[in-house]
Amino acid sequence: MATRTSKRTLYRLRGVAPTVDSMFDSLDPNQLERVRADIGFPENLGAPAVLVTGSFEQPVASWCDEIFLTTGIEVSRPVNRSAGLLMLAVDGEVYAIGYDQGFRLVPDRLKDHRFGLGFASRRVDPGRIRDLVAHTPGGGRTDITLIPGGASVWSLGIVEHAQIVRRLGGHLDDIPLTISRDNPARISSVEGGAGLRLRLGVEGGDLIADIRAIARMLREERPSPELEFVEHVVPVDDPSLLTSLEAALDDLLGREPDGSISAAVPADHWDDYTASRAFRARINSDTAGRSTDDFNLDYVLSRARVQRPGSRVAALREGTVTLYRHSRADRADEIWASGALRWIEAEVSLGSRRFFLMDEHWYEIDQGYLQTIRTHVERLITSSPSVDLPPWVLGETERSYNESVPDQRPGYVCFDRNNVQTALHRGNGVEICDLLSPDNVLVMVKRAKGSDALSHLFSQALVAVQTLRNSPEARERFAEKVAAVRKGRGLPENYRHTKVVFAILLKDGTELTANTLFPFSQVTLVQTARTLETWGVRVEVIGITSAPAVSTSAGHRRLAA
Repeated sequence: MATRTSKRTLYRLRGVAPTVDSMFDSLDPNQLERVRADIGFPENLGAPAVLVTGSFEQPVASWCDEIFLTTGIEVSRPVNRSAGLLMLAVDGEVYAIGYDQGFRLVPDRLKDHRFGLGFASRRVDPGRIRDLVAHTPGGGRTDITLIPGGASVWSLGIVEHAQIVRRLGGHLDDIPLTISRDNPARISSVEGGAGLRLRLGVEGGDLIADIRAIARMLREERPSPELEFVEHVVPVDDPSLLTSLEAALDDLLGREPDGSISAAVPADHWDDYTASRAFRARINSDTAGRSTDDFNLDYVLSRARVQRPGSRVAALREGTVTLYRHSRADRADEIWASGALRWIEAEVSLGSRRFFLMDEHWYEIDQGYLQTIRTHVERLITSSPSVDLPPWVLGETERSYNESVPDQRPGYVCFDRNNVQTALHRGNGVEICDLLSPDNVLVMVKRAKGSDALSHLFSQALVAVQTLRNSPEARERFAEKVAAVRKGRGLPENYRHTKVVFAILLKDGTELTANTLFPFSQVTLVQTARTLETWGVRVEVIGITSAPAVSTSAGHRRLAA
């Protein structure tokens, strides 16, 4: 008779002692009350275990009111979803498995958020990736890729030095779990993030054997070479370091926003986020803020700033963000609630070390990897620019600066918002560059107060160069624009652009160096440069100097002497 397996999500918990009492005490009593929980203590597993069963009940479904408003017919239908949670201790570690809605009973603060991802990076076939979620720190962007048949990791467009993989799924072959006992060649699949979703043995002995095999593979195996980049991000566990990071974040929360803090959706609740129609935040207040149709970062940060120094991080951790399935945001419509700290992402530096907060956990980029990135950035930022750009008058807009350059530096051409349109790039077209130098170098200009602005700049360069490389129509249209401005002196015939210059005014004139460039902009810059270099295009990065403005009696601004 074939062994029974079932696809479940397995979590590994941190900070929970492998005892029945500790496991029970780790559960949220409010959640237990909400599901009217029954508690059991299984004895047949041969391991300490706690079983919770119950249900999430909603007397009237949220859509009933809408049906009445649309049709005039009163409808009253309840919603009742079952919930089961099994917690068990195996070899000194505590694990949890959710059944139906039981995953909502697993305390988020206790999840080992790299557990499932660590297993997937060791056992997923790099050539058969089916599910990948990658996040771009500082840019607030999450890319979700689903390929039922599987594909090579490199065909998915992962920017390994600028994105953090948060979930990874794919095919498994010949894995020593219950699923392959009857047929060693049987192919299964896995999804790994905070939890590990795969087919596990149903019989108690099989389940424990599978958990032990998973733990052994995590302990003894290295990630696949093609997936090593998944583990460049190292969780911070040192208590004294965590204390220092929270102090630095508390100080950051007390300042006006400068781009170091951005909004981020908790990775393991993406489905809840997409299903939500209303959000409500409550930060150290007896009353919740007004409901909004998306997470309101500005409100959360404004509430943090008014807290006493030293209490701001705690206020966000203890505060809540609640998601609702209906715009009226009633208690009956609640989908999920979490600490507000889970909804922000932050960059912090301690000396030469760089850290970021994601999903309420601190991570550090591996120091060897960071040094490689830093060395490359130092090579790209030059103190002897090949292009001659004038100072940027503080207070001047980016567009005004670009338009002023040809007046101050003869031979330069401004193409800011003077886009090239092709059959493929209709509408707004493609911005090839902000400035074209006298020797036809593409110059991309940006005043950056945060890493998101530079992410846009680097993306602009990739799109522009790729368009010129692959579209004869784009090359022709751009050459026509150059010839029109230069009165017939266009680009040389068959000219190929072989260099891109990123010209950056950092914040309010801060000198651009490897020390001052935003941490996540460094990794994005390096990846962009490597991509362009594979296309035969060199990259140079320069800092634009700043200059104060003085007002004349006529009301015009000009450079201070």
